[in-house]
Amino acid sequence: MPTRKKTLTFCLSFLTSLGSFILICCILGTRAWVTSTITITDDLLNGSVIISYGLFYGKSVHELDHGLAEPDKDFDVLGTLGNSSQKALHTVVIVFLVLSLLTLLPSGGCTCYNSISNPYQTILGPMGVYICNGLSGCFIFLTMILFVVNTQNNHLSEKLSQAFYPTVTHKGATHNYGYSFWLMLLVILLNIVTILIMVFYQKARYQQKKEQRKPMEYAPRDGILF
Repeated sequence: MPTRKKTLTFCLSFLTSLGSFILICCILGTRAWVTSTITITDDLLNGSVIISYGLFYGKSVHELDHGLAEPDKDFDVLGTLGNSSQKALHTVVIVFLVLSLLTLLPSGGCTCYNSISNPYQTILGPMGVYICNGLSGCFIFLTMILFVVNTQNNHLSEKLSQAFYPTVTHKGATHNYGYSFWLMLLVILLNIVTILIMVFYQKARYQQKKEQRKPMEYAPRDGILF
């Protein structure tokens, strides 16, 4: 059976991995990734389109200085993008986020199993936690980078706007990233914390073994029996 110290350590690691898993589930399901304000104009109207969306669904709001505004529209992101480079990159973002979620499952399994058993020296020990949480953090980081690139450089929001207002002229856009996007930083932090817990535990365990293996010459002379 594992010691109490090991049980507490791996239980804490399990909780941080579970926290990362829950956060990614919330990030996948929310729409608050980015809100883009796109200035539009044509012969009959002048104003802006405000588009808020997540990975799967979003909402478009028409705000005009003059002209007849259209009603708010809810939309499916992937369906609206059609066959475009923006859709391809957006799909990669979703894949990376799902991969980050999936790599947390074996991490949670390793930490939970180690809290009740002793597979320490196998891949089910700390090494498995390092690999899984390291990969999860890398996938999350790539997700953030690719989403920003798709939004800023590949004009994802403008592409969505053109699907609803194809006849207007777009004169620029500003982007504000929402809480769903910034929560990914917290996921990265939790993955780092999980890894650090394992590092400190292994360091303490190594130090304890080192103390137990002190050479006999350091022992008191009258304590050595022949």
